[in-house]
This record gives sequence, structure tokens and C-alpha cells, in this order.
Amino acid sequence: MRKVLLVGAGQSGLQLALTLREHDYDVTVMSAHTAEEIRGGRVMSTQAMFHTALQIERDHGLNLWEKETRPFNGLGLSVAGPGGDRVLDWFAPLDHYGQSVDQRVKMAGWLDLFEERGGKLVIHGVTTADLDSLTEHFDLVVVAAGKGELVGLFDRDPARSPYTSPQRALSLAYVHGLAPRPEHPDVPGVRFNIVPGVGELFVIPAYTLSGNCDILFFEGIPGGPLDCWDDRPAPEEHLGRILDLARQYVPWEYERCGQVELTDGKATLSGGYTPVVRKPVGELPAGRPVLGMADVVVANDPITGQGSNNAARCAASYLESILAHGDQPFDHTWMQATFDRYWETAEDVTVWTNALLQPPPPHVLQILGAAQGNETVARRFVNGFNDPSDFQQWFLDPQKAIDYLATI
Repeated sequence: MRKVLLVGAGQSGLQLALTLREHDYDVTVMSAHTAEEIRGGRVMSTQAMFHTALQIERDHGLNLWEKETRPFNGLGLSVAGPGGDRVLDWFAPLDHYGQSVDQRVKMAGWLDLFEERGGKLVIHGVTTADLDSLTEHFDLVVVAAGKGELVGLFDRDPARSPYTSPQRALSLAYVHGLAPRPEHPDVPGVRFNIVPGVGELFVIPAYTLSGNCDILFFEGIPGGPLDCWDDRPAPEEHLGRILDLARQYVPWEYERCGQVELTDGKATLSGGYTPVVRKPVGELPAGRPVLGMADVVVANDPITGQGSNNAARCAASYLESILAHGDQPFDHTWMQATFDRYWETAEDVTVWTNALLQPPPPHVLQILGAAQGNETVARRFVNGFNDPSDFQQWFLDPQKAIDYLATI
């Protein structure tokens, strides 16, 4: 029985661990926190998972909260004008619904499930020195912890990493009591609000420890008015600041917030990170290679909501590569090839995400404007969040965009 060590207990690491157990691999997960500590901790992220990623979870019996979680059935886009009103506002349905489950709920539940399925769980923070001494006991070591010392094992890939600093200041709050959008009160949807030159506000229906809720998620351009979180305010002050910013920059969303309250005392988060692609193979001091996955090697800004989707796709791709390798050694060549296979999907996401971090070029403005009056264009845009490879065919290239719009 082949032995695999996974360091990190997020979407990618636990999904891979759980699916490897289906094939009787001897799997150990090292997590810095217990399931109860995760449930009782601060929110860790936003997430909006679309059909393809959700289907991966269904296929492996990991969709433990699907019946309880309110789905989102579409995506709406609003663009603020100079007077505080909207110059664009439209909503289009998804072909298949999406869902968002608070990672405190999901990762804690998956840790419990992993042990129920015979996995070995070790609660311990891991340093490079720790990992160096552990690798000889395993056939394969995968690093799935996207923060901390171990990330330093993986060199930045400059050819694939155009940014050297954070492109957005991030802040969020999980809330109860948000009123529905009056344009589609019976159809929950993710709302994507753009304030040119300032940033974006996303509103995401979600499920948390206390049931269904919504996430208010601001992305602020560095140095602008939404970049105001360095003082790390207490939760109630944090929510109050988000509401003040919504009132000023997206008043149509603020109108929904009259009854909002935090879902719990640890339901806020702020920060930022630099989008980066790293080399997938790290070398430990003793010379043994380790494989990075998901956010360790491809960390995109959350503006396109692809983090958990990428993690799910990465875990599924790595699983196939591991199973196909049989009893052969997991050497540097195999690790690089395994990442390259995943990059065939991740590259499209990365190119699209990096493009959205820049001011929209004329052809993108033309597409978004056309979508307001043409449901075919709108549906293609919103369903690209499930299949980002489609954006290469029409959205990212000016001439392809013009050619496409000419056929509508």
C-alpha cells in the first residue's frame, strides 16, 4: 500500500486525501488545527463553487451540506456611474446552480470524515525541518498549505506571475438579515458590483455555522478608499465600516442591509496577497522533492471566485495522475508532469483573473454593455465562471469579441 502525506487541511488537501482513501492508499494529513478549533475559529475565506467543482464533490460523496445550503442560480453585474447610480445593471441565470459553504463548516466536517474513512490525522504545525525528516517514511509528500514557511520551498515562476504586490485590499463579513435584490427576489444570485477606479463589492449567498447567510466581500484597489483595513477593526466595527463603504459606493446594495448582523463573533476578515504562480516542485534540504498543489502553486486573486474551484480541480487532476502512476516512483519528473496536466486548466483561470484586475479595455466594456440587452451574451459571460476556458474563445481577445458580438 502506497503511503502519501498531505500537509494542509483545506479544500485541495482534504479532497485529495479523502479520494485517495477510496483507493486504499495509506494517507496521512497534517493539520495545524483540530476540527473543533476550525469550527470555533475566524472565517478563512469567501468561496463560490460552481457546477463542475460541486459535481466532483458529489461524485465522491463529499457534498455533505448540499441539501441545507441555499443555492445561487445566477450572477448579476452592476457598474457604478459617477453620480452613484448604475450605468449597467443586469442578471443572468446559470445553467446549473452554485453553492458556497463556509470553510469552517466544510473543512471541520471533512477532517472528521477523513478519520471515519480510515485516514491518519496528525495535529501539528509543520516546518521545513519537520518535513525533511518525515519524507523518508512516505512514497509521496504533497504540500497543500498555501500560507506559512513551507510555501518558501516553491520558487516564484516569473514568466507566469505578472504581479509583485497585492492587487486588491480584501475585506469581508458573513451576515444574516440581508434583504433580496428586488429585481430577482425569488432567484438567489451572486452580485458583482464594479466601482471604476475604486474596486468591487461581491454579495454571495452562503451557508455557515448558523445556517444560510450572505457574504459581503469588498475588493479595494490599493491606495484607494476601500484600502482601509490596516487597523484590523473589531468585528462589529468591521461590519459598520463595510456598510458605510456600501452606502457611499454601492447604495443599491446598501438598501438591502437595513437588518444585517454578523453571523457570529468571528465572521469578519481582511488582508491581501500577491497573485502568483510558483514552480510546482520544492526540494528539501536533504534533497528529496515535494509536490505543491492548489494555492501553493497557483494563487489567484479572488475577483473571479475561482479559488475553491481551482482547488477542487487540482485535487481531481492530481488524483488521476497518482492513480495512473501505479507503483512507479514519485520523482521530480512525475511531479512536474502532474502539475503541467493541471496547468492546462489553471492557465485559463489565471489569464482571465489577471485580466479582470486591470481596468477593462474597450472590447470588454462593449461585451458587458451588450449583455444588458442580450441574454445570450449575459448567459455566456456568467456561465464562464463554471468553465473559464470559454473566455479565451471570445472575451479576452478584442478581435474575437468583435466577431462574436457581430453574430448576435
